[in-house]
Amino acid sequence: MAETLTLKPGVLLTETEYGMALLDERTAEYWTLNPTAALVLRTLLDGHGTGRAAELLTERYEDVDPETAGEDVRRVVAELRAAGLVAAS
Repeated sequence: MAETLTLKPGVLLTETEYGMALLDERTAEYWTLNPTAALVLRTLLDGHGTGRAAELLTERYEDVDPETAGEDVRRVVAELRAAGLVAAS
């Protein structure tokens, strides 16, 4: 089964003109996601897996090959996890 994500309790998300902003209410820290990271997170929160997120990156950014897109998705997921913002669903 493909990995999808959920936001951890207390993490709020808002779409912005530039991508997304996340606020962790527990720590009062916030993060901004660029359009690429926002696309990855939105795809995973919508119940699609990491493979689909990589596909969408290659569709949106024609210069990105599938291997690079997959690495980008893994890096975004790892950084969100390390920050304590998401959990696997």
